[in-house]
Amino acid sequence: GTIDHTCINLSSIPSQWITQAKADLHIAYGHTSHGSQITDGMSGLVDFKGSEYAWNNGGTDGALDLHDYAMPGDLGNPDFTQWEVETRSYLAANEDVNVIIWSWCGQVSGATEANINTYLDLMSGLEEDFRNVTFVYMTGHLDGTGLTGNLHLRNEQIRNYCKNHKKYLFD
Repeated sequence: GTIDHTCINLSSIPSQWITQAKADLHIAYGHTSHGSQITDGMSGLVDFKGSEYAWNNGGTDGALDLHDYAMPGDLGNPDFTQWEVETRSYLAANEDVNVIIWSWCGQVSGATEANINTYLDLMSGLEEDFRNVTFVYMTGHLDGTGLTGNLHLRNEQIRNYCKNHKKYLFD
């Protein structure tokens, strides 16, 4: 399934699903600057809606277990492949982790079709090798180049792959 800007109605999420997610999910999140928008938003949600939405590294006190900045770099930093090496190392040392999320910084804007194919191929390889881990794909953040810009084309490449292969996507 895809999570995007239309997924904003918290009241439509049954509280037992939130409780179940906190019990079952052990998330490792790799990102640099722009990726913190997710965790900053999650922290703001705690301030706004309360401890039901709490998260920390370890899941203590009934919070969601989210290892923020779990792996160094992001999907395009220092290159388009190092994140995969970091993921394998992290999973080898953290067998409790069952969800991996990586964020781009601005690299999708300048990425080629081949760069995105590398990303998709590496994610697919990780999924093959770590069948008990859910990998969440991600598109790049907007850069103002519109529907004809390279970013839109590359994001569509990621979206179409995820739709056609039934992957989880944070769009």
